[in-house]
Amino acid sequence: MQPFVPSDQNMREFSLRAVLIGLVMAVVLGSANAYLGLKAGMTIAATYPAAVIGMALIKLMKGTILEENMARTVGSIGESVAAGAIFTIPAFVISGIWPRFFTAGNYITSSLIMFAGGVLGIMFVALLRRVMVEDAELPYPESVAAAEIHKAGARGGSGTKFLFGAMGIGAVIQALVQVQLFATTWEKFVGFKATAITLVQGWKAKVGGGMLLSSPGISPAYMGVGYIIGPKLGALNFSGGIIAWGLLVPIITYFLAPGVLPEGAPEGDWIALSVSVWKFIVRPIAIGGMLMGACFTLFKMRKSLATGLTRSISDVKKAASGEHVVDRVNKDLPFTYVLFGLGFAALVTFFITWRIFQVSPLVSFVAALVVVILGFFFSAISGYLVGIMGSSNNPISGLTLTALVLTALVMVVLGVKGREGVAAVLGVAAVVCVSAAVAGEMLQDLKAGHILGGTPWRMEMGDLLGVALASVVLFIPLMVLHEGDISAQGTKRIAELTAQQVQMVTAPPDANGVVKTYTLDQVKQLPADQKKAVLSLDAGFGSKQLAAPQAGLMALLSRGIVEGKMAWPLIIVGMMMGLAFILMQVKSPMLVSVGMYLPLETTFAIFLGGLIKGVVEMVGAKRGLNEAQKVRVETMACCWLRGSSPERLWWGCSSPPLPSSR
Repeated sequence: MQPFVPSDQNMREFSLRAVLIGLVMAVVLGSANAYLGLKAGMTIAATYPAAVIGMALIKLMKGTILEENMARTVGSIGESVAAGAIFTIPAFVISGIWPRFFTAGNYITSSLIMFAGGVLGIMFVALLRRVMVEDAELPYPESVAAAEIHKAGARGGSGTKFLFGAMGIGAVIQALVQVQLFATTWEKFVGFKATAITLVQGWKAKVGGGMLLSSPGISPAYMGVGYIIGPKLGALNFSGGIIAWGLLVPIITYFLAPGVLPEGAPEGDWIALSVSVWKFIVRPIAIGGMLMGACFTLFKMRKSLATGLTRSISDVKKAASGEHVVDRVNKDLPFTYVLFGLGFAALVTFFITWRIFQVSPLVSFVAALVVVILGFFFSAISGYLVGIMGSSNNPISGLTLTALVLTALVMVVLGVKGREGVAAVLGVAAVVCVSAAVAGEMLQDLKAGHILGGTPWRMEMGDLLGVALASVVLFIPLMVLHEGDISAQGTKRIAELTAQQVQMVTAPPDANGVVKTYTLDQVKQLPADQKKAVLSLDAGFGSKQLAAPQAGLMALLSRGIVEGKMAWPLIIVGMMMGLAFILMQVKSPMLVSVGMYLPLETTFAIFLGGLIKGVVEMVGAKRGLNEAQKVRVETMACCWLRGSSPERLWWGCSSPPLPSSR
């Protein structure tokens, strides 16, 4: 296939402005996806928005199409680093490995994990790029669409007015939210009258409970997700919320409440009990369903996975043989650079597990070896799956789950136990996760670059810069989200205690069994994670506000396998539920289980967005719009809806991909 820009044509490409625009987009898009992934358990591939924004800015500067390609390539890599990070880094907090999230040591560890994983993915892609990108059997649907965006821009087309108009509306709406013009979410517990029933002969139980209702989340971001996935998938996600809050929580509360709450207990106690039942009973069941869903997803892809493994091994042999065409559009990073990068990633993993997580040198060496082996296979598989179905539908969490289980079993065989073993397992899984996410996203961008006539080694160097910056910066939005939520919930709780004229707070026993008492003024000055422990807050990673479902799954599995602390009865119940979904031929058992794991207001808002999409489609069908008109309506509606919040204002509006719980 002849590239849009021929190989013999020298055009400005790796320019300072293109790289700087890409680096800024890498941070912004990565932060946006970190927010959405932690809140809703879904991320969206950044190729389209990076293409739209990069094209708009480069065109203003009279730049070239290859500069646009470079800006998009660098800009989209931040999302993949963020996806790998949010699926694993919060697990260190949820599992209790990091009592405090924001420390210098944790920042360095997180940055090293993200950078090592990113370098690993880029190096493997440099080995596999030519064969996978030029394979006619891999259609790369999102790459072709992204390339068409750039081609349309070169011909004078423009759809950016919708994007920037949406940005303006989003800024206005967010300002109104900040001044509390809009009502916040509400919760209402509808109680049932307590009655006595006979469970078995001679044994009676007093039962009573109710149902917790809440408003949809006031978040255009969630509604935008629902609009993108449409009414059917939005309904699947919301069905998980209905199962959790309309079936499991009420039925468990119905039998549990009379033995826990006194007669005439205030509504706040009923709400707290319902939330506790959801958090400690329903969520583990949902995790079991997610586990079964991930396994089923990998099973359905077994032929593609096997083909990807076979091809990846043969591709490396071809790459190592040095049979490279030296023309510009086929020149990758030199093989010696690739070997150096792989050695660097392995060395960083060895250092993290040995010096930071305090496991033995032998175990650290095995961990580094496991990272390279699993990183290679999963990077190849990730790239192959992206070539078939696009980056948005790449099951990164399923691949990471497989890596985590394999690593945990290796650690158990080596006799590693306790916190050190859990930390080592999470560290290896995190590096592999980032590697697979980066490899998939990068191959997608390299395919688009191949169509446009970009230079591979320059794109790979640009991605190295993007990975380096994202690795250094992305810890900050994670910290802001985690500690900001704790601060908000802490302020609310302190105000409640002040209104109740409470002067002193007794903290739960610490790890050494020591009990301390604080004044409210002292509590205000405590670090975020300590404040969370003292006030027993449901805040931060793993809370109702920042559910981080994939990270919660990783934390539970790592501790369950290494320390034997898994809530197996509830997990098995969830797996049986997931199996039932599969037998009923539910389209996405994983999406239903994620809906059970998320707060009801989140799934409700996603469902509303899906309903809006359904109404738009019905109106279009009723008016008999042709395909071009339907695409225009789709683009306009998507832009205005997705742009009406600061978390979404940087996301583009051309042929939006499906988000994925990954």
